[in-house]
Amino acid sequence: MSSASCLLSEEQFLCSICLDLFKDPLTTPCGHNFCKNCITQHWDVNHCSQCPLCKRDFGARPELEINTFIREMVAQFSLKAQQKASGSSSEQQAAKPGEIPCDLCSETQLKALKSCLVCLLSYCETHLEPHLTVPRLKKHQLLEPVKNLEEMLCKEHDKPLELFCKTDQTCICSLCSVLDHKSHQFVPLSHQYEAVRVELKQMEPELKKKIQANRLKVQEIKEVIKISKDAADREKTEGVQVFTALKESVEKALEELINEIEEKQKTTEKQAEVFIKDLEQEISELIKKSSEVKKLSQAEDYLSLLQSFYSLKAALPTKNWTEISIHPPSYEGTVVNFVNKMEKTTKKFCSEAKLRRVQQYAVDVTFDPNTAHPALILSGDEKRVHCCQAKKKSEKDPKRFTLYHNILGKQGFSSGRFYFEVRVRGKNHWTLGVARESADRTGPIQLSPENGYWTIGFRRNKFRIFDDTHSEIFYFTQPKKVGVFVDFEANLVSFYNVNTSDCLHTFYSSLPPEKMYPFFSPGPNPDGKNSVPLFISPVHQTF
Repeated sequence: MSSASCLLSEEQFLCSICLDLFKDPLTTPCGHNFCKNCITQHWDVNHCSQCPLCKRDFGARPELEINTFIREMVAQFSLKAQQKASGSSSEQQAAKPGEIPCDLCSETQLKALKSCLVCLLSYCETHLEPHLTVPRLKKHQLLEPVKNLEEMLCKEHDKPLELFCKTDQTCICSLCSVLDHKSHQFVPLSHQYEAVRVELKQMEPELKKKIQANRLKVQEIKEVIKISKDAADREKTEGVQVFTALKESVEKALEELINEIEEKQKTTEKQAEVFIKDLEQEISELIKKSSEVKKLSQAEDYLSLLQSFYSLKAALPTKNWTEISIHPPSYEGTVVNFVNKMEKTTKKFCSEAKLRRVQQYAVDVTFDPNTAHPALILSGDEKRVHCCQAKKKSEKDPKRFTLYHNILGKQGFSSGRFYFEVRVRGKNHWTLGVARESADRTGPIQLSPENGYWTIGFRRNKFRIFDDTHSEIFYFTQPKKVGVFVDFEANLVSFYNVNTSDCLHTFYSSLPPEKMYPFFSPGPNPDGKNSVPLFISPVHQTF
């Protein structure tokens, strides 16, 4: 340190904000100095660009450069402070494994405090002293201890790399700047260092943002894998159950088939055994009579022969066996009948499996009293609804159905899949399905997907599909419970007879990009014959 700099005190290099030695000192247009972080945070907190000392207002936040002179002076003060604090104990600071040792220590190599880019040597506190006091050595460029100082020299000119070529994006020496890079744009390494640090700070938030986005994507993929694995496990379990039951059913059907064939064969054999037994008995008698005839034909007594002949003739068997025959049973069609029966059983298993698959998307649904027609009566748990014969008073609500005895569920859905079940046993008039949120609820309503209603119903002992044709469903068994399934991804709404697992009907049409609500109508009850309520029942896998 020069004699002039020795006259300076440490207090002159303290930041007036943090009261510590400057770190990356910045000089404001008014001439005051502050740590880079301190002045930046001060302006961020106060939302103004004003000097904390003289209160000069700069308007827009000025762009400040690091004061390299003050930074070097602070570094020298710090070094002197370290020397004073360590004193003679610095001789004991031997370089540990991984630390940079002093290149001039002859015996125990002490820890290096600085490396010289000109000398290409690293120095401990003692051997660094000449670089701090000798004017010629003070011009050398010192930096934090580094290994392989040779790598900081230009391989072509053997001079320190002190410039950065922006054209070629590489570090160069002073000779490179006037030879190979003469027409290129270059800046001191320190300037590029600061620019890169600024760029790194700008990159950090983006990198953090990318890291967070990638972590979220990893989590999303893991969740998809988990969902896929859970779905695969469920499907495998269901497959094992279905095929085990199907296998047992096939084995039972095969046993029944064999038993039926064997039973026919046994019946034929028993009938044949009776005939054979009778024939063999008759054969024995005929053999006996044949002997008697032979013996009688040799008799010479007229009277005895005549008397014996007529007695023998009367005793001969008279059954005509030519009219009796055994017909083998017909097995034709037996296997085909059993195969047809198994085909029906297989279809039943498939229907049951399909119903179980949609039942896993069951949701809890309750009636929304704000949408109920004034003639509808709800239970306390909002799970049952029926129609009374007279309208009750109710508050006006734009959500309410005004003409027909309809009501919606409270819960709406706009993505994924959902399923619910409604008990309709004992009713002669009802309608079920889903409705889009924006569907008209006042005046005469034409139920159809085009108008926002995907429904089926029961009228006059017939099932009806409420689309643009209002066609009938040819289904002979009135269900006790109906399941409604909606799949937004597949764009379908399906209805199931829960008791038989049959699919009553499926609408295939584009579902709207808005909420869909469960739709119910217990139907009118003018004569009291349709008083049984619709009941939103809990979903149980029934197979």
